[in-house]
Amino acid sequence: MQAIKVAVVILNWNGKHYLEKFLPAVISNSPTGSIFVVDNNSSDDSIEFLKNQFPEVSIVINKDNGGFAKGYNDGLQHIDAEYYILLNSDVEVTQGWIDPVIELMDGDKTIAACQPKILAFHNKQQFEYAGASGGFIDKYGYPFCRGRIFDVVEMDKGQYNTTREIFWATGACMFVRANVYQGLNGFDEDYFAHMEEIDLCWRMKNTGYRIYVVPSSTVFHVGGGTLNKVSPRKTYLNFRNNLITYTKNYSGPFLFMKVLYRIVLDGIAGAKFLLSGDGKHCWAVIKAHFAYYGSLGTTLRKRKALKRVADFKVSSAGILKGNIVALYFLGKKKRFSEIEHLIE
Repeated sequence: MQAIKVAVVILNWNGKHYLEKFLPAVISNSPTGSIFVVDNNSSDDSIEFLKNQFPEVSIVINKDNGGFAKGYNDGLQHIDAEYYILLNSDVEVTQGWIDPVIELMDGDKTIAACQPKILAFHNKQQFEYAGASGGFIDKYGYPFCRGRIFDVVEMDKGQYNTTREIFWATGACMFVRANVYQGLNGFDEDYFAHMEEIDLCWRMKNTGYRIYVVPSSTVFHVGGGTLNKVSPRKTYLNFRNNLITYTKNYSGPFLFMKVLYRIVLDGIAGAKFLLSGDGKHCWAVIKAHFAYYGSLGTTLRKRKALKRVADFKVSSAGILKGNIVALYFLGKKKRFSEIEHLIE
């Protein structure tokens, strides 16, 4: 059986309400894609609902809920396609959202992953936190977006409508070459959720591929569907996973010194949480650091394994030359346009 060209793959866990709301638009606006729902062992009636209401949608059922990373890794083993579009269940897609991205990737085999422009479902003139118009990092591995730096989310006035190379593509709507995804063993399942898309994109870049944003494709994301943006659990995962990602993938010199500097910066963030009365978030940062220390041996083994298949001569495209924390808090640079000249 010949592989299909484009598989739109929605990961679901107890998300019947999202499927009911957003799946009809995915079906009607994706004539060039085959629709799959990978169910992460839901306890609601998602599967029965899909079978009754959307028989044209293919269903893959995972044995357990391994989170975002393992959920996709398990499900995608059963889908034979040239391209995967990993789509959150809480995303509203628009007419023609697939074609411009696939056209770009078809024309350049060095592009391993892309994302569309991500706007907020509840405020469609505003960028959405998780991706906006492309993901970037600073030289210490802190992520931010074209249209969102930390908690400042810009309005979309067409200022970031150019197709360009970025550092990472959002997991909320990621177009990815299936052979590259599988060749890198997909997402790192130890992450459970958050930052795994940055880790995957960084591994892609370490093996010579590039990542792009294509704003002529636009989708609207609810966000916070799995873990609320202000959840201490999300704070824990973000701090832990970001340190792991940096240690695993950073290709420049002085890794140990830069990790120490990162730990100090994270400590300042934890103190800021405490002084702001967010004791639970401060504790989440502390727990994240101890979890990072506990996993350091495993992380270094993963780094060594990746170096056997990657030259780590990563393109600097999408990397801010400075420190986004200092630029934001001390330099008062709140918008991407104010720091864009510092990005390669």
